Amino acid sequence: MGANITRWRRIAVALLAAGLIPGLISGCSTASEKSPTADRGNSATTPAPGGGSHAEAEGDGAGSGGGGAGSGAASAAAFRKWGIEPLAAPPAPPKTKPVTLRANGDVPVISDIPVKDKVVFITVDDGAEKDPKFVTMMEELKIPFSMFLTDSAVNGNYGYFQRLRQQGNGIHNHTLTHPNLRALGAAAQKREICGQQDKLKARYGTAPRLFRPPYGNWNEATRAAVKACGAQAIVLWRESMQIKNMQYQRADQKLHPGDIILAHFRGPSELKGTTMTEMTANMLRHIQEQGFTVARLEDYL
Repeated sequence: MGANITRWRRIAVALLAAGLIPGLISGCSTASEKSPTADRGNSATTPAPGGGSHAEAEGDGAGSGGGGAGSGAASAAAFRKWGIEPLAAPPAPPKTKPVTLRANGDVPVISDIPVKDKVVFITVDDGAEKDPKFVTMMEELKIPFSMFLTDSAVNGNYGYFQRLRQQGNGIHNHTLTHPNLRALGAAAQKREICGQQDKLKARYGTAPRLFRPPYGNWNEATRAAVKACGAQAIVLWRESMQIKNMQYQRADQKLHPGDIILAHFRGPSELKGTTMTEMTANMLRHIQEQGFTVARLEDYL
């Protein structure tokens, strides 16, 4: 029996040396031995931008329209870092935008976008708080949002918002000094809106398409001024984020597909000791817990 085992060992060694059974002893195949099945398996998990795979990105639109939420292990780790459960990846932007804006057309007033997907849109107003950790947070989470900036709140520090703009986030008009536009005449409203429109175009190279009236207060003179100043829509909201809780306009007190959410660039002095990143994390938890994710507003109008 022992002689037979020795004989077969000698044969195996000879075959291995001849290259007829490569990798048998180690259990690993050589690079030249990858089968077509193995190649397909590797290509299906080739990393795609955002930390997911090309297969994932092609299948669910992960990372489309500036939103990388839910796109793989790296994204999940980023959410965990900020104490948030990962949001699902947003759907691919619609080929036809649900809301059509025209340069010389009527100015619509928008509080939500007509969609069926469980997506919402985050907007952040004013510009007083300039927390560098918020820039880091949104870069790591890749959550899209739109900014509506007031010149008096920005207070000359437009460079901070350029860093957020470079992440793919839109910058829009929120007047020069944040007045109640209903209390102003037509000429004064036009100065507020056109003045900020000009400042933002000079600073960032493009004129904003969207305008948000302070406090959500507007009238027909506002609409006429928005059109005259070159913006194309008045954007309001359905929910507003406070410190920990969200305020809802609807009686059912919950998010609906296409809702626009209002938040602000605010810090501990206005948030009772809460930082802007903590407020943002609370907002994202409300969105995630209701089964929604975040899409880029500019992809829908």
